[in-house]
Amino acid sequence: MLRNSLHRLGRLGATCSHHHHRPFTALRALPRSSSFTWTATTTTTFRSMHSSSLKQSALAQLRSNGVFKRLMSNAAATATATNTTAAAAKATVTKPIVAYWLYFNAGLVFAIVVVGGLTRLTESGLSITEWNVISGMKPPRSEQEWIEEFEKYKQYPEYKLLNRHMELNEFKTIFYWEWTHRIIGRFIGAAFILPGLYFASRGYMSKRVMKQTFGITALLGFQGFMGWYMVKSGLSQALMEEPGAVPRVSQYRLTAHLATAFMIYAGTIFVAADILRQHKIATGTYPKEAAAMLNNPVLHRFRRFAHIMGALIFCTAMSGGLVAGLDAGLIYNEFPFMGNSMIPPKAELWSDDYVKPNDGGKWRNLLENPTTVQFDHRTLAESTATLATALWLYSRRLPLPKNARVAMNTMMGAVVLQVTLGISTLIYMVPIELAAAHQAGALALLTSNFWLIHALRKVPI
Repeated sequence: MLRNSLHRLGRLGATCSHHHHRPFTALRALPRSSSFTWTATTTTTFRSMHSSSLKQSALAQLRSNGVFKRLMSNAAATATATNTTAAAAKATVTKPIVAYWLYFNAGLVFAIVVVGGLTRLTESGLSITEWNVISGMKPPRSEQEWIEEFEKYKQYPEYKLLNRHMELNEFKTIFYWEWTHRIIGRFIGAAFILPGLYFASRGYMSKRVMKQTFGITALLGFQGFMGWYMVKSGLSQALMEEPGAVPRVSQYRLTAHLATAFMIYAGTIFVAADILRQHKIATGTYPKEAAAMLNNPVLHRFRRFAHIMGALIFCTAMSGGLVAGLDAGLIYNEFPFMGNSMIPPKAELWSDDYVKPNDGGKWRNLLENPTTVQFDHRTLAESTATLATALWLYSRRLPLPKNARVAMNTMMGAVVLQVTLGISTLIYMVPIELAAAHQAGALALLTSNFWLIHALRKVPI
């Protein structure tokens, strides 16, 4: 605007060639209190000025009438508004380094889920009987400290009912599994909080991303509480009084602990992926052809099925948590049959042994009967595999962008791998290596689904 105004002023002097008094008459006629408006009449009048002295006089007259000052003020205001808008737009886009930091934390969460599975499979989760956030970071160092720690373990049901034969060196092995699991958890907490505070203080995050990362960090704190709440269920002395009781953590709390880990992982992945996408959109580097394909209404049904698929994978994984909590993988180690048929006897599925007073039915079998829990897990896994195959075949008919198609193919491959691992884990009676790979496969499958869901999101371009 300033450039246009100065150009017009220059044109005034350059075209002054005829009349001496009319320009001044026109200028004097301008009201001081009103904004100046360029009209055809004004332009014609100024074209009649011709001498350099008149040009200077015209400029002086403009200044005295406040026109020049108002033009300069308007130009400065426009420039300031433009700069402010650009700065605001820049502030609303989170820097990509925040996304990379979140992906790193998601990798740590994936790792701790695997280590947690190994801790469960090696029956190490009850080896540390106290929860000390700071002092618990240091393992026993001297032989005397190890003996004291072992004596604490001997006071609880797991040692008394299952591990009376255990020696100190064997105890050290299970202790280190649980200690490693807890240390990784503390490291994840520090990896979220410290860099997060730094990025927020430097203005690297938008307000929306700050709220999202704060929510994930709060959920992480809740996860620490859930971990100890789960362990306490296996340390209860009441287990000593129950006939046939097995000293292990509650399958309900174990599944809740696993679900919280999955939610933290999902939130971290989605926020990180969205940051990178928004940055590409803001910088104009997002492929416009891919955006047009994603905004195609024909993908609406496929997008909905991808979300249903994610919910089914999550439910299957949570039923796997119940299987692990009840050691239900140690029965019916065959596939596809369970005994003489694909469905166990009804009396075994809906046993009266798991009914408690005032239950109002046999629904508790779904959560506490190992046979029913394994059957449910099989059914959910088979349903997941069937839907994934149907979704993959459906995707072949759709105009998907490259990223979404690769995500769909990856998810189909993850399904095949996970089914193979599940069947192998079952028929070989839950060897630690296969069982740990099966748990990692569940999270890998869910990750591929997250990728597909995000790759299908519409782009506002």
